[in-house]
Amino acid sequence: MTKARLRERLLLLCRLRKGVCVEGRSMLPALSPGDIALIDLRAYRRYPPKPGDIVLCAHPFKKNLQLLKRVHRIDDGCLELRGDNAEESTDSRQLGAIPITLIKGRVTSRISQ
Repeated sequence: MTKARLRERLLLLCRLRKGVCVEGRSMLPALSPGDIALIDLRAYRRYPPKPGDIVLCAHPFKKNLQLLKRVHRIDDGCLELRGDNAEESTDSRQLGAIPITLIKGRVTSRISQ
């Protein structure tokens, strides 16, 4: 993941990326509160996520909440997702394995505020 370059910003304008405002400190230092994470919603149409990817996923229990987390491990159609800042993160350590069907897309870059 990198800072958003011109190409990524153009993809956002063309609606080929989704901008999500980062809230909370669970992904520090990769993503800071107030950053805009650019999400490729089509990233996993052909290939599954891989360890190290930062993904946007639906919360498994709260319908109106989304999570930005790093893929830690993949096992049998489920993902173990973790925040980079363990002390500030609610992730698979508390929520359990996340079904791959809840993954919405991959973070491609960020716009720092």
